[in-house]
Amino acid sequence: MMSMACQKCRLPLTQPPHSQRLRCECSNLIHLGNSDRSLQVQERGRISSRVRRFQDKFRRNRSRTKSLSPSPSVSPRLSLIFTKPPPSGKRAFLCGVTYKKEKFRLRGTLHDVNSMRDLLVQKFNFSDESILILAEEEAYKPPTRRNILEAFKWLMADLKSGDSLVFYFSGHGLRQPDFNDDETDGFDETICPLDFRTKGMIIDNAINDILVKPLISGVTLHAIIDSCHSGTVLDLPWVYKENGWADNRPRSGANKSTSGGRAISFSACKDNQLAADTSAFSAEKTMTGAMTCTFIRALREKPDISYQGLLDYMRTAIEKVNNARCPLLKVFQRKIDQEPVLSSSDKFDTNTKFKL
Repeated sequence: MMSMACQKCRLPLTQPPHSQRLRCECSNLIHLGNSDRSLQVQERGRISSRVRRFQDKFRRNRSRTKSLSPSPSVSPRLSLIFTKPPPSGKRAFLCGVTYKKEKFRLRGTLHDVNSMRDLLVQKFNFSDESILILAEEEAYKPPTRRNILEAFKWLMADLKSGDSLVFYFSGHGLRQPDFNDDETDGFDETICPLDFRTKGMIIDNAINDILVKPLISGVTLHAIIDSCHSGTVLDLPWVYKENGWADNRPRSGANKSTSGGRAISFSACKDNQLAADTSAFSAEKTMTGAMTCTFIRALREKPDISYQGLLDYMRTAIEKVNNARCPLLKVFQRKIDQEPVLSSSDKFDTNTKFKL
């Protein structure tokens, strides 16, 4: 005998053998023919399809909501997955996202992360223990949204006067409409974790809340962001232009500054530009971010370079590569159309020596 349930009252029933009909205690007459059983399966299929479509829609809406709102990013209830306490003094969080399984895969990010690590260790005396790396390699934790937010907490833990912090990101960046009226251009800039299509992006408001606002007096953060649309991805109040510092404070009056410390950001390009992943700077045709390659090259070639000199070096190097293209390449190879951006939590003399 076969067990089933009345579709009207959901009472469990037992189907007698060879019976074509069965009446429930609620008087509902149930037909047990093959055609009805086939129809039940098809209905379940349609219901399942509707459920799946609803679930997919819910996930998409949930992802969009997460990317639009910074509130999940600043939750104090996130459990730390990096149990090793950050050392005092100098520490850095380096993040390279390759998106290996996606059509929009980047090929230079792992190389860039390793190059940045070597620079910090060899030129600025960072210890191996003071550098946390997220990348799509077995040796590292993956750069998921959750892991990036946890790494932010690691970087910002137990700040003390004299601490020098570095945040480096190599990956995709996007922009989306600003609904809080705290962006001068009407858009929020974002960075894209490995799982951003399901878990959401990390927007500039959240990055500012987590990395900028907690900086106390005597603490300096340097952010190096090699991604598209990254010009103001830290939402810093001042952006350096040719004629000096330009006011980037939001019209809404929202506070975007520190708690007495200083945040300085070098970004790959303006908010409305794309950043290149290219082999144009390497004789071995190694893929790298144009901004990362020129940034590191400047500091290795000119140890006493100033902030202004570093910005000028990157811009000039990119322009030289564009001008050096032969006529055939100018037809078939896209120009590197990006202008590195310097921004800060406060105005300072850009002719001072760059230091970490």
